[in-house]
Amino acid sequence: MQYSQLISSMEESATLGIAKKVRALKAEGRDIIGLTLGEPDFDTPEHIREAAKQALDKGFTHYPPVTGYPALREAIVAKLKRDNGLDYAADQIVVSTGAKQSLYNVVLAMLNPGDHAILIAPYWVSYRAMLHLAQAEVTEIETDIAAAYKVTPEQLEAAIKPNTRLLFLNTPSNPTGSMYSREELEALVEVLERHPQVYVISDEIYEYITFGMEHVSLGTLGNMFDRTITVNGFSKGFAMTGWRLGYIAAPREIAKLTEKLQGQSTSGANAFAQQGAIAAMTGGMESVNAMRDEFLKRRDMLFADLKAIEGLEVILPDGAFYFYPDLKNFLGKTTPAGQKLTDINELCLYLIEEEGLALVPGAAFGTKSHVRLSYAYSEQELKEAAKRLGSGLGKLS
Repeated sequence: MQYSQLISSMEESATLGIAKKVRALKAEGRDIIGLTLGEPDFDTPEHIREAAKQALDKGFTHYPPVTGYPALREAIVAKLKRDNGLDYAADQIVVSTGAKQSLYNVVLAMLNPGDHAILIAPYWVSYRAMLHLAQAEVTEIETDIAAAYKVTPEQLEAAIKPNTRLLFLNTPSNPTGSMYSREELEALVEVLERHPQVYVISDEIYEYITFGMEHVSLGTLGNMFDRTITVNGFSKGFAMTGWRLGYIAAPREIAKLTEKLQGQSTSGANAFAQQGAIAAMTGGMESVNAMRDEFLKRRDMLFADLKAIEGLEVILPDGAFYFYPDLKNFLGKTTPAGQKLTDINELCLYLIEEEGLALVPGAAFGTKSHVRLSYAYSEQELKEAAKRLGSGLGKLS
């Protein structure tokens, strides 16, 4: 049997792959701490859960509209106007089964094989797989810790080609936690305005998890509203990962194409979950802000512990719930068992075996010497993880 070469050559999600390994090791009785998943460790707020329960009793158990219930799309329109300064109509909103599906829909709706797309490395692991499925040509722009992993206007200008169709922009960023300021975004917009063929996917899934820095939606700047597809969802800010709800706000033609694609794949997102999402959009931000404040405490605690590890380089994130330390000073060193660690994947395997600590290697995010640590875990787990990381790195020679 000949299977699809396109799917066979697609890489497994590194974050989900490492999480699967952690579960397997724990099932064997191993003491493993895994800071691998970007999932809030809070329960979904009660008023959202109650709305979904009531929806079941009210009969929201049938096929919903492909693009989402009108009431939810109107609530999203109101949210985008209130929080982001974006003026959309309900027929420009498409609700999907998670922001990941929203992103896939846009990529497949917009790109033909051979079209060019730009990724800013480090980038979220699934962007690369989406472009692979679309058979796109891809340029990865490398950034570094000195620039807080943010692209410069000069780098962006150099990467754009006549056949460039898409730029992925994620702020706050997964995996780095970095955010673009208004001034930095305006400088990128100056470049984009010279290249009207380039559309931007603005992934704003972490917008509610920010620590004092203003979140700015790209679609509000310059002439970018008609060339921006804003992608968001409920998983991170509202702790609704298992609800699988995301959405796009886009130019009508793009929204219609994604509706067509979704109608031939999953159809509409879960009916009663959408009623919970309406409650999330309209029920106030007290619980969201409380979760954000807890993430801030954890960020500051873990940052102090990471900074204490000699040789490890790390910056303080502006948002999301990740650190992305650079471990370049430890590559090429030798383990107590005599193994020379030649790349970041080997270093991560060593930490699992030697210290029972699972991190996601930066190779999955387009960089060679980094690891991603999620701090969406308890303070006790984070303290122990930092201890194990320092111990493991300290044993290398």
